[in-house]
Amino acid sequence: MTMANTAEDAVLKAIFTNTSWALISDALGVAGSLYISLHTADPGEAGTAVTSEATYTSYARVAVARSAGGWTVSAPTVSNTALIQFPQCTGGTNTITHFGIVATSAGAGALYFSGALSSSLAVSNGIQPQFAPGALTVTVD
Repeated sequence: MTMANTAEDAVLKAIFTNTSWALISDALGVAGSLYISLHTADPGEAGTAVTSEATYTSYARVAVARSAGGWTVSAPTVSNTALIQFPQCTGGTNTITHFGIVATSAGAGALYFSGALSSSLAVSNGIQPQFAPGALTVTVD
């Protein structure tokens, strides 16, 4: 079974830009943010937001608004509209291999999406991970 393109678009817009889906989620009304997490290994489909999450000193998830200002949706792909910049590392080291899109700013909340980076990133003192506009993409098909 496959999902129709119009349904893919509606689902992505509902999740990422808080856009109602006619006859399905007309009353969404839940603004807010999604949070981007960094991971040192694939959190996998059964993982949570804390599975293999980065641990460098000063690391924190980054909020991205559930709006067109935060995300660009063109089914079956969604990408970040603006720069996503994490706190600069002030101690410790991590090798970042994956990102996640999660429900909460901290803790083992729901992991909605995850993916591999195109190349790993060695994070140590003074390094500030970031995603340029359009660099973080999720494809649903």
